[in-house]
Amino acid sequence: MTTQMVVFKLLSEEYAVDVSSVEAIIKLQAITKVPHAQAHVVGVTNLRGNIVPVIDLKKRLGLPDKENSIDTRIIVALLQDSKVGMVVDAVSQVIEIEDSQIEPTPQISTSIDSTYIRGIVKIDNHLVIMLDLAKIFSDEKSKPQT
Repeated sequence: MTTQMVVFKLLSEEYAVDVSSVEAIIKLQAITKVPHAQAHVVGVTNLRGNIVPVIDLKKRLGLPDKENSIDTRIIVALLQDSKVGMVVDAVSQVIEIEDSQIEPTPQISTSIDSTYIRGIVKIDNHLVIMLDLAKIFSDEKSKPQT
């Protein structure tokens, strides 16, 4: 069986999410800050008349911050009944992979929580880390606001 994935960059690494959970990929647009939100919550934005919360995916995964650039994008994902925007450094491609290409996450120390990693795929000469959005955002709901 094959899976289509949206590949994007966070810092110098490439990550991917299942295309079936992606509703849109948009250029960085006006974001309104929300008082007392968690550190990784950038704010909310208006997407075709809908208010969508926007998070900084690097902060959510515990990665260092980086200035936004002309390539910065917001990936709008649909999770259960809600939409969420994720700020990423750049979106590079949509790929189709065979499920057999997905390697399990090695039990090594990584800069992000390994429970958020669905697997790793080798594409050409580099590795792409597949993220599990359901785990990233289900964990989000269980954390108290600061």
